[in-house]
Amino acid sequence: MSLGGARIGVVIPTRNEAQALPAVLGAMPAFVDAVAIGDYRSNDGTPDVGRRLGAIVVPVEAAGYGRACLAAIAALPPVDIIVFVDGDAADDLSVMARLVQPVIDGEADMVLGSRVLGQREAGALTPQQVFGNWLACSLMRLVWGRHFTDLGPFRAISHAAFQRLEMADLNYGWTVEMQIKAAREGLRTQEIAVDYRRRIGVSKVSGTVSGTIKAGSKILWVIGREALRPTRRDPL
Repeated sequence: MSLGGARIGVVIPTRNEAQALPAVLGAMPAFVDAVAIGDYRSNDGTPDVGRRLGAIVVPVEAAGYGRACLAAIAALPPVDIIVFVDGDAADDLSVMARLVQPVIDGEADMVLGSRVLGQREAGALTPQQVFGNWLACSLMRLVWGRHFTDLGPFRAISHAAFQRLEMADLNYGWTVEMQIKAAREGLRTQEIAVDYRRRIGVSKVSGTVSGTIKAGSKILWVIGREALRPTRRDPL
């Protein structure tokens, strides 16, 4: 089953998500053509679970959210749209059709699933995540004039637009780098409200004090770095 004739690939970065992964892959819409998992040294059987449930699994030998995403993207067959999903079962995949439809219709190059606009299960986002999202989005609006409400992981982007962004961040700055570069390059972006559940398992970032500090510092560093770069606006 295809959606508007578009080939859709899903990317999932994982580390020890064997408990959650069956729920994630079981909720994958029928129109998805391929799922690729970039797995960083899971020791709980995550790669076996992914392969058993039909995903392409790519071992990633060094840590990093962005690194795992890049490895999974490289393993996908040719696709028109890339959808990013976390492996913790917090994202509501039932709305994926709404996420990709504006890209299919040529109305947007990238569509972000906003947890801020949607309904969040109690405890799904920590107070520091809520504040960090607000701060990062406020800075992006101030510097680039682009209004975002969230840095959520659930997002869709055309393959052509993704290549244009030349993504480079290998860890905590991946999502904010994508949004900043989309703004700098003049990509058409939209947000849709998405619901967000409590994750299955413990977060490797927001679940620890050190992870929260590292992620927050990296996000601010990426914003500062990109703010100092010249803007290029060429047509897609």
